[in-house]
This record gives sequence, C-alpha cells and structure tokens, in this order.
Amino acid sequence: MALEGPEELGEQLEEPEDLDDQDASSISPAEEIMLPSGPGGDEEPGGTVLLPWDRFNAWLHCICVVGFDLELGQAVEVIYPHHSKLSEKELICSMTFFAGCLGDTQFCFRFRQGSNRKSSLSCFLETTDRDAPPCLKVDNILNMIFVLSLHQSLVLISKLPYVTFFHSLLKIMAPEYFEKLEPCLEAACNDIDRWPTPHPGRILTLPIMGVVIKVRIPTCYDKPGTSQLVHSAQSDSLVSIVLPTIHEVDLFRCFHPVFFHIQMLWELVLLGEALVVMAPSPAESSDTVLALVSCISPLRYCSDFRPYFTIHDSEFKEYTTRTQAPPSVVLGVTNPFFAKTLQHWPHIIRIGDMKHAGEMAKQMKVKKLKNLKTLDSKPGVYTAYKPYLNKDEEILKQLQKGVQQKRPSAAQNAILRRYFLELTQSFIIPLERYVASLMPLQKSISPWKSPPPLRPFIQQDFMKTLEKAGPQLTSRLKGDWIGLYRHFLKSPNFDGWFRSRRREMTQKLEALHLEALCEEDLQQRIQKHTEVETVDLVLKLKDKLTQAEKEHLPVHPGTVAKLRAHIEAVIQALPDDLQGILHKPSTP
Repeated sequence: MALEGPEELGEQLEEPEDLDDQDASSISPAEEIMLPSGPGGDEEPGGTVLLPWDRFNAWLHCICVVGFDLELGQAVEVIYPHHSKLSEKELICSMTFFAGCLGDTQFCFRFRQGSNRKSSLSCFLETTDRDAPPCLKVDNILNMIFVLSLHQSLVLISKLPYVTFFHSLLKIMAPEYFEKLEPCLEAACNDIDRWPTPHPGRILTLPIMGVVIKVRIPTCYDKPGTSQLVHSAQSDSLVSIVLPTIHEVDLFRCFHPVFFHIQMLWELVLLGEALVVMAPSPAESSDTVLALVSCISPLRYCSDFRPYFTIHDSEFKEYTTRTQAPPSVVLGVTNPFFAKTLQHWPHIIRIGDMKHAGEMAKQMKVKKLKNLKTLDSKPGVYTAYKPYLNKDEEILKQLQKGVQQKRPSAAQNAILRRYFLELTQSFIIPLERYVASLMPLQKSISPWKSPPPLRPFIQQDFMKTLEKAGPQLTSRLKGDWIGLYRHFLKSPNFDGWFRSRRREMTQKLEALHLEALCEEDLQQRIQKHTEVETVDLVLKLKDKLTQAEKEHLPVHPGTVAKLRAHIEAVIQALPDDLQGILHKPSTP
C-alpha cells in the first residue's frame, strides 16, 4: 500500500497532552502499558526465552537507509541493527532510485528471499503462522519491503505482510530520522526491541519515538469482515494512534480507475490469471496490486505478486519471455518499457492518476490487447477474457450513488469489501461443504489401527453437488458458475486452498485417533502383551505425543497430559532396566 504525504495520518497523529513534553525515552516499554495477561498480554508463547534483538526480529529483518548521489549513484548507507545481513543491496538501491526521482512517496515491493537466509526467530514465526488468517500467512520465499523516499529512502524489511501498519510506522519514523539521522534510528530500533511479539489475537500497545500505536493482530478464528479491536478509555489513555487494520488497503480508492470492471477483475484474481498493472507511480502500482490480491479474501491468493516490479528484479527474464506462457502472477509496473515487453500478457490494467474517491469515474469498455500501444494508450482494462458471471449492476449503482451523495470514502470501501467477501464466500461454501464430506466418519476411527485416509476429491462428484447446493443459495448473480468452478479447479489458488484444507483435515483425523487412544484402558491391554510388544506400544505412543506437540494437533484440553500419564503408567509396569531405557530422552 502507498500513502503519500503526512495528511493521511493527520487525525490519528494527535498526541495526548500528557505526552507533549516527553521524548521517546520517557515512554514506558510496551510490556508495562499493555493489557493484562491473556488477550494482549506480553507472555511469549511456549515460554520462549527471548535474546536481545529477538523482539525486533519478530517484527522486522532490518531497517536500512539508501542515499542518492548524482555522481556516485545510490548506495545503502546504514543498516540497523548493524549485525543484520542484507544480500539484496543492489536490488534495493535500484528500486529506491526511481522512487527518489519522483520526490516524496511511499510504497512497497517484494523480492525473492535468498535461500541461505534463516529466520532468527523461526519458532515464533511458526506460532504466528499457525494462528494467522490465510491472507497474513508468512511467505517463506518472498520478503516485504516498505519504502519512504525523500532525499534518502528509509526502508523497512520484514517477512510480515502488515502493509498498513508498516506504512503508519514509516509516517512516524521518517520525519524524525531525516531531522536527527542515525541516533534517532537507533532509538526507534530499541523501542521496537521492547515490543511484545506479534502474536495473533492480541491487542498490542506499541510505543515508538514518543507515539503509542494500538493494534490487534487478526487470527484465523475471527469472523471475516469484522474488527475485533476494542476501545477502552482506561487502556487508551496513552494511545496516540489506533489502527483498525494492519494489512487492508482502501479498495474503493484503488479500484476507482477501473470501477466498472471490479467483478471481472475478481474473477481474474480468483482464477490465478497472469495480470499486469501499469501505473504512473510506484505508490499507485503497489496499492492496486495489493487491492487485487486481497479482493478474494478470505481465500488466500496462492501465486506470486509483485506490487512494484522493475527490470532489475531477478525474475525479469522469466516473466517477460515470449517462449512460454506468462506465469500465474500479478505484476505492478511503472516503466513504459513494460508496455511493449509485456504486450503478450493476456490481461493488462492501465490506470492513470488515482482520482479522489469523490469524483465520478467514467465508464470504460474492456479493450482489445491489440489496441494497447507503447506510450499513448488510455487507461482501461485490456483483455480478451469473457467473464463467466453476469455483471452485478446493483453494486455499481450503490457505489455510484455513494459518490453522488458524497458518502465518506471509508463507507464506500466497507461496502466494496463486504461485496467481495460475500461473493468469495458464496463461491467457496460449496467447495467447503463437499470437502467436509470427504472426512471419514468418527466411528470408523479405531485406536489400534492407523487413521483411515481422506476420500479423494473427484471433480465430477463435486459438480453434481452444485445443482442443489451451489452458490445460487447465497448469491443473486447469474451466469456460468459451472464453467467458473471448472476453471478454478485448475488454478494455483485451488491447489493452495485444497492443500491447506487437506492438511487441516488430516490433523483432525490424527487428533481424533489420539483422543480414541486416551479413552482406552491401556493397563488392561498390556497384560495380554509380551514385554517386546509393550515396549513397542510405548515407543508408538511417544511418537504420537511428539506429533501432537510438534504439529499442535486440535485435541481437547487435557488430552496430551492424559496420554503422557498413560505412557508413564505403562512404563511403570515394565522391569526396572526397561524403565530406565524408556525414561531416557530421545535424541533428535
């Protein structure tokens, strides 16, 4: 997401009177002003012992500053913390160079992570990923970079896709840094290293350079389309900024230039089609790409996407070659060179300057790709794609009426986000219902046999369910839903979604099997076993225990403790020499 100028954070940056005369060092650490333990507490999951800079690294990989020199070019001048390793310096310099030519601007881009980089807090990232909603899963291949470009560029590098949060953070840090330089950056990093780790479900108060930000990290258990951030006069007395979202962009503002094609764009993103956005600036490019991949939420966009893509990206040749079909990826570009290089791509969105959401957008027809010229092409959607579903005129009229009545942009954004949410849910519910039917019955699970496998996904069987239990039950839209499903089942988004669901269901089967074992009378059973068979049983139970703890199987509270007690009781029934062997911790 891109935010330009300080105005957009203006209302939020009103500091309370009792903080006016204090500097950053007088702000209490986050742990001291957070909510009590529980939601918003500061105890780390699993009793993790955190070392210096671990808290910082839970949020950011590093912060760096890129300087511009007309004679020497651009170079990374500062990396903080100083021990941080950054192998992508040339790419970062090239990315920020073009932004520096544009003046003050703020945007984000992603790049492929080096294979030799390891997270300094991988155990925590696993916890974050497990409880995060699909759209906030940590990407193990790509890093997020957030840039504010002035005379220098201040760059935040993180694995976390908290776009809105990091842009707000830059709004606070950048003016202070460009005035006070590196000592100010060191103070900011020390503030961040006192923050609690970003565990999903917690309400966090985060002090940074004399300002206190209040956020909540969403979880996969939240109801889609709702905000769980609660306001409390007592806990908010020191809060300067309350962010209602850490990752969502303003959909209405981003889609305003292509307002009349939002439903077709939803289909293209849903199907994982190769899509390129040609924009006049990195800010508008990154905003539009982020809006596109988020429009199918709560379904995760499983292909690659690059909010700001340049000729210096390592994948430039791979994505621009004409010897093979374009990959399933959404690219955002600004260089006019791409109008010719990517002319063979099947779907191109060309946008002009983003108008204020209070102005009426002009209705534009979908244009043929052959009409896309290198420099003088008008804004519009260039594609030969024919949508499967009929256009929803009601949502267009509702949003147009809002523009005429000067409805607030936040309200327009909420309407559009709700529309996309309901459309995606109508599409995915029949798939969820069919996949749930692939789960074996609980009565077929025996404690003394391996859990039965999931039944296979058979496309023809799924299609048969659509006649009586299809999207027509929840959506007013007409059209070729069957054709849309057939296309979707071949897409990367279906593959990613089904892999995730199958993994969840497999873990559920393992959990049910574990609970069935815990209900058995193991003491009575081992009376019929030889010592060898009993030892074998203990080893298998230990494996189940390890699996339950490692994979965090969704078992009922107390199940793991009950299994551990069963194992101990079985071991106690064995001779002393075998007890000594089985009590030894297993080597990894």
